[in-house]
This record gives sequence, C-alpha cells and structure tokens, in this order.
Amino acid sequence: MKPMLRRQRGITMFVALVMLVLLTLFALTTFNLGKSSLQIVGNFQHKNEALAAAQEIIEKALSTTRLLTNPGTIFLTPCSLGTNNCIDVDVNGDGINDIVVQLTPQPTCVKAQVVPNAQLNFANPQDLACSVAPTQGTFGIGGVPTGNSLCTDSIWEVRALATDSTTRASMTVTEGAGVRVPNTTVATYCP
Repeated sequence: MKPMLRRQRGITMFVALVMLVLLTLFALTTFNLGKSSLQIVGNFQHKNEALAAAQEIIEKALSTTRLLTNPGTIFLTPCSLGTNNCIDVDVNGDGINDIVVQLTPQPTCVKAQVVPNAQLNFANPQDLACSVAPTQGTFGIGGVPTGNSLCTDSIWEVRALATDSTTRASMTVTEGAGVRVPNTTVATYCP
C-alpha cells in the first residue's frame, strides 16, 4: 500500500502546478485585455481631440477675411512648425500646446459664380451692398434690376491636418464652404 500512496502524492502536486499555471495565464490574459481596452479608449479620445481642433481651426480660417485676400497666410502668428497656416492648440487648458493644426494644402477656391441681381434679397443689408444701381430701362419683372450684381458666390475647400504632439495621432478634416464676396476680391484666387 505504501507505493500507491507515494504515486498519488506526486499526481496531486502535478495537478496543483497545472492549475496554478492555468490561473496565472488567466490573470495575464485578463490584464492584457484590460490594457488593450484602455489603449483603444485613449486612442479614440486623441482622435476626437484632433478632430475638434481641426474643425476649430477651419472655422477660424473661414471667419477671417484673410481667407479671401491671402489664403497662403491666413494666420499671422506661425506655429511651432514655423510654417504659415498653422496654429498650436492647447486642448486641456494646461498651458502646453497639445495639437498642431496645419491647413495643408492652402485653402483653394473651387468655384466662383457672379450673383445675378434677380437673386438678391434687397431686405438683407449684405445683399443690398451687392446690388448695382439700376440704369434706366434695366428693370426686369417686378421692378428687380437685371444683370449681374457686384458680388460673387465662391466655394472654398479647406483641409486641416491635426497632429497630437505627444502621441502623433493625426486627423485630416476637409470642409467646403460657400462665401459671398465682392467681385474684385475673388478675381485673384478663384477660376
């Protein structure tokens, strides 16, 4: 009987070691899955921050008249890259620039079309500034002057590349915008 007991003790120890190895592998797998999930969430957050920064800079570019007069140098202060048309953005408000957003290539006018006087709304002060003083005999149906106005509807394409300074995560955003401008302004940059 004694030889049988010795063999059983060895088997018990072997089974205990196998179970210990399996529990260790299970714990490592769980840890790695949790770490991967945190990395995915972090990457998603960096992507969203870059997207928000790119859209913010595009809105700044579209809201300035320098887009129409000098699309190669919209922002006067160069960013950390030392190039035109880029801005450093502090996302979390800690005083350190987190994302560099660059308008690349420079914004381009895709299309420009002169606005006919018949399409102007004379109750709108901006449209009224576009109207041409009518001469005798140039009125159309309903007393609206015929011919072209002094304004042009232009369509601009603006592309922003936002790059996180720490993680190097990047996002490219392209937006189109319609801008009504004086005919003399748009002539330089629009086809």
